[in-house]
Amino acid sequence: METRPRKLLDQVRDVIRLKHYSYRTEQSYVNWIRRYILFHNKQHPKDMGVPEIEAFLTHLAVTKKVAASTQNQALSALLFLYQSVLKLPLDDSINAMRAKRSKYLPTVLSKTEVRAVLQETSGVFQLLLKLLYGSGVRLTEGLRLRVKDLDFAHRQIVVRDVKGNESRVTMLPESLIEPLQQHLRKVKQLHQQDLDQGYGSVFLPFALERKYPSADRAWIWQFVFPAFSRSRDPRSGMVRRHHLHETGVQRSLKQAVVAARIEKRVSVHTLRHSFATHLLEDGYDIRTVQELLGHKDVKTTMIYTHVLNRGGKGVRSPLD
Repeated sequence: METRPRKLLDQVRDVIRLKHYSYRTEQSYVNWIRRYILFHNKQHPKDMGVPEIEAFLTHLAVTKKVAASTQNQALSALLFLYQSVLKLPLDDSINAMRAKRSKYLPTVLSKTEVRAVLQETSGVFQLLLKLLYGSGVRLTEGLRLRVKDLDFAHRQIVVRDVKGNESRVTMLPESLIEPLQQHLRKVKQLHQQDLDQGYGSVFLPFALERKYPSADRAWIWQFVFPAFSRSRDPRSGMVRRHHLHETGVQRSLKQAVVAARIEKRVSVHTLRHSFATHLLEDGYDIRTVQELLGHKDVKTTMIYTHVLNRGGKGVRSPLD
C-alpha cells in the first residue's frame, strides 16, 4: 500500500525540528511560507523561484509596509524552504524592493524612572523585570533561564542558546541574590509537587531527552520562572510546566508604567536599552557593554552612544 507523501508544511516542520530550531521559529517560518504560497495563488514553491520570491518581498515592503526586520524574517523562511527542505539552490541573487530600516533611537528610561516603574510591580514579575534590567538579558532569554544557569558563587548568569545557538555570560546583580534564592526554594517545592503527582518533566533542547532520559525531571534543568500551571507541549503532547508566558510580563510592565506616570513608549526591551545606556553613563567601555549584551558587531552597541548625546550631539544650548 502506497503512503501519501507528507504535505509541504509538515515537511518544513520536520526539518525545523531536526535542526532543533525553537517552536517560535517553527511557527514563524510556517506562517511565512504559507503566506508566500497563498500570495502566488497556491502554486507549489518547487515551481517557483527567485522572481516569485522578489515579488512577494516587494509586496511586503510596498503594499504591507512591513519593517525591515519583518521582511528579513520572511526572506529567511523562504531561503530555509528552498535550501533545507526542497533542496533547490537559488542561483540568482534576490533583488526585491527592501523595506526601510528604522532610524529612531531606542527609548531609554532614567535610573529614577526605572526605579519608579519597578516599584509599581510585585511578586515574580517584579523579580523577573529587575533581573532583565540588572543583567541586560532579553525577555525570552530571561524566561528560558534554567536553574543551572544561575551562578551565585561567581555572581553571573550564563545565557544559553541565544541567536546562533551561542552562549554568553552577564552579571547577576548582588541585590537579587537573596530574592532569587528565596524564589528558587518556592520553585523547588512546586517542582516536587509536580513530581509527586506524576509530572515534573520539562522541555530539553537539542534532543537531550534521548541522550539523558531522566534529565527532564532533574532540578537543575527546571525553569527559573516556571508557569503558574501545567500545559500540553504542542510538539510532544506531554503535559509539562513551561516557563512564564511573555504576555503576563508585558502586561505587568505596561500597568506599572501607567501607575508610575511615565509618559514614554515603554516595552520590556526598554529595560535592556536602559541597562546599556546606564552602563555607558557610569563610564564602562563600549566593548564591555557589547560583550554583556551579546552583540556580534560593536556597531549595534554604538547606538547607545547616540542616546547619550542628547540634543545636538551633546552641545550645550546658548539659551542655557
